[in-house]
Amino acid sequence: MTEPTSLRTRLTEDTKTAMKSGQKDRVGALRMITAKIKDADIAARVSGKELSEDDLTGTLRSMVKSRTDSVKMYLEGGREDLAEKEQAEIALIQEYLPAEMDDAALEAAVKAAISDTGATTMKDMGKVMGALKTKFGASLDLGRANGLVKSGLSAG
Repeated sequence: MTEPTSLRTRLTEDTKTAMKSGQKDRVGALRMITAKIKDADIAARVSGKELSEDDLTGTLRSMVKSRTDSVKMYLEGGREDLAEKEQAEIALIQEYLPAEMDDAALEAAVKAAISDTGATTMKDMGKVMGALKTKFGASLDLGRANGLVKSGLSAG
């Protein structure tokens, strides 16, 4: 079994491939992703840590979230051209994200985490989210999980 290719290696190789095939927009977007990761590296280095693949995935997820917010604002402002550009960047970034859990699996994971941690009130939310993050790492979209944890704890 071969070792999975690191995100950094994939980005480097894909940038080279896009450059060779003359895909200027893709090259620009890949360079933007690489720059964001370098910024995160520098920020982490200041605190004396090195970014893991999960940290990099979190960085990519935050890039998707900010672009999703931008798309919404552009559409509200009647700027479909800019919204399309952001949506293209979202699609590219998502190519580098691990597959997310489907809704049923996420709901089951949240219920299990609430049960396993003995959480009963909203004060326990951090404990539940921490357990989910530890167990599922990069395959968990914390934004989606957050809402389910809130509803699970408020219903309990």
